[in-house]
Amino acid sequence: MTDRIQYSPFHARVMSADEAAAFIQPGETVAMSGFTGSGYPKVVPAALARHIDAAHHRGEAFKVRVLTGASTAPELDGALAKVDGMSLRLPFQTDPDARQRINDGRMEYIDAHLSHVAQHTWFGFYGDIDTAVVEVSAIREDGLLVPSTSVGNNKTWLDLARRVIIEVNEWQPAGVDGMHDIYYGTALPPHRKPIPLSHAADRIGDRYLRVDPAKVVAVVRTDAPDRNSPFSPVDATSERIAEHLIAFLKHEVSLGRLPANLLPLQSGVGNIPNAVLTGLGASGFRNLTAFTEVIQDGMLDLLREGVLEMASCTGFALSPQANEEFKRNIDFYRQRIVMRTQEISNHPELVRRLGCIGMNGMIEADLYGNVNSTHVMGSRIQNGIGGSGDFTRNSFLSVFLSPSTAKNGSISALVPMVSHVDHTEHDVSIVVTEQGLADLRGLSPKQRARVLIDRCVHPDYRDALSDYFDRTLHTSYGLHTPHMLGEALSWHQRWLDTGSMRAPQPPKLAAVG
Repeated sequence: MTDRIQYSPFHARVMSADEAAAFIQPGETVAMSGFTGSGYPKVVPAALARHIDAAHHRGEAFKVRVLTGASTAPELDGALAKVDGMSLRLPFQTDPDARQRINDGRMEYIDAHLSHVAQHTWFGFYGDIDTAVVEVSAIREDGLLVPSTSVGNNKTWLDLARRVIIEVNEWQPAGVDGMHDIYYGTALPPHRKPIPLSHAADRIGDRYLRVDPAKVVAVVRTDAPDRNSPFSPVDATSERIAEHLIAFLKHEVSLGRLPANLLPLQSGVGNIPNAVLTGLGASGFRNLTAFTEVIQDGMLDLLREGVLEMASCTGFALSPQANEEFKRNIDFYRQRIVMRTQEISNHPELVRRLGCIGMNGMIEADLYGNVNSTHVMGSRIQNGIGGSGDFTRNSFLSVFLSPSTAKNGSISALVPMVSHVDHTEHDVSIVVTEQGLADLRGLSPKQRARVLIDRCVHPDYRDALSDYFDRTLHTSYGLHTPHMLGEALSWHQRWLDTGSMRAPQPPKLAAVG
């Protein structure tokens, strides 16, 4: 028996993935581990997909409702989507097959704030959890579970599920033992108490996950990697965005509005946030901390270089090279990384208490600072809001980063009116493109529009947006947040009709009076 399964009562429950998947029945709600491609079950979802496919070939209906921490990988979302095995998915996804089925109307999708999922499950909003499928790195002799490379909602799944299937993944480094902080002090209203965390490095919980042994029906051994996707090399656009933001942060320090070591950083996943992190290291900042959802390559670099003192997260999103570095020097990183449940890593109270600097991407922003981070042309879901809302509403600084154009320049990322609102103008502090940075704090709507046009819009679209805004001042129903609704919406329709937003603009109005 492998030394990763030390709890003797579970030895008799070790079985194959196909045997374990047979416990899951049609119509069930299945909660699975996984967060941004780390710590998801590697073999039971694929086995379940095979069972579903076989049932469909027999003419039998078989779909399940799937809850996770965030996005997973082709072995989970992709496998189940390809056999039309999911009737519902939440709270975040990045799989192209799942996305296609959501947008085709073949799968229901709930795009939820990541901080809400655990509590909404406890409130009963999603119904009962029939089966939890959770990856761990080991099972201790006392039956406690050593989490793997993500924690996500695993505590909630293990607490509430009627039955539990555990995957023990020996690919996960044994050295993650001791990296986790699982807080069991949360309660439902009206019995909630303040969470005793005042610094990103604080440890307030247990090192291990608990599970009622009587609920565990299967233990499956695996040896398979996380989804370690390589990042594209940092390009000139990402570097310019990073340069604008870092110059701004330095200016805020010089004014005394930020301390020299900034405030805890939160960073979304992608090339632009990685470029920002790289730039921070090269710009003289030191003694930084992070209170974020995900650790990606750039944060590992900062930890190794001594720029970042510590990082708190709920999961990893590492390239293959960064993952090898992590495993090779895991003793070093275990002293500097704390992994928490996502109801803590994304908790609005903690984000506000710590005063985070939230840095996230977007699809588009409008002239008044409303941001769309989820939908293309208003109706087609891309991935989901993830944790960006948790940090945007509550951070000391909420920053959105994006190239000024998309689709090879045929679309402006700055538009008259966003086609879908995820983050309202009331919550957005800073917008940065390669063109420049717009500080929207303390500005009225019309002032925000001028700053965004002047500093963030690509030159190919600056005249058109300036013309639109100028004409709203003559024709809008009200002048607090002036709009011409028909033309604002037709901005998006032009791209749907022609593939470009460079359609001819109406002539400018003459000055009135």
